[in-house]
Amino acid sequence: MIALLDPSAPRVRYATVATPPGPFTVVVDTDAEGRDVVLASGWTAELGDLWPVIHRTLRPSGADEEPDLPVLSAVEAFVDGDVTAIDRVPVAQRSGPFLEEAWQVLRTVPAGRPDTYAAFASRCGRPAAVRAAANACARNAAALFVPCHRVLGSDGGLGGFRWGTPVKRWLLDHEAAHAAVPA
Repeated sequence: MIALLDPSAPRVRYATVATPPGPFTVVVDTDAEGRDVVLASGWTAELGDLWPVIHRTLRPSGADEEPDLPVLSAVEAFVDGDVTAIDRVPVAQRSGPFLEEAWQVLRTVPAGRPDTYAAFASRCGRPAAVRAAANACARNAAALFVPCHRVLGSDGGLGGFRWGTPVKRWLLDHEAAHAAVPA
């Protein structure tokens, strides 16, 4: 089923940039302060792959390509080894209270030190909610900026990743190689 878009809804901007694991596309809107805010992102060159993951209350009427989006500087810095560059990028996602809180908690998982789904559930204050924590990762629309790739299976396996386990493996290896050494 295709949702009809509200023609009065604002348009957003998007761009695609090359990264080592493949093309990365980001969709941004502008917040009340005039800042770019990520609505969706992932390893695809197809805007249509990202559109469905934008929450219906945030979904715009359309998108215009803007190859020089400022947020791309954070993506390029990340690829160049500044794995904390993504931490400062604002993100907008909507859902129920647990998912919204879980996405905020995901942003606190340090690069180079991934959590397990069980540890992530504990971080969220709900240690028994391992499946709910995994669901938060699966429903994350803002890949990279909300680093769901930093959550692994309890056995240390990669688990799933919307953009494929080879991309997840590259991200984890890249962060391990460039993250600050824990004190």
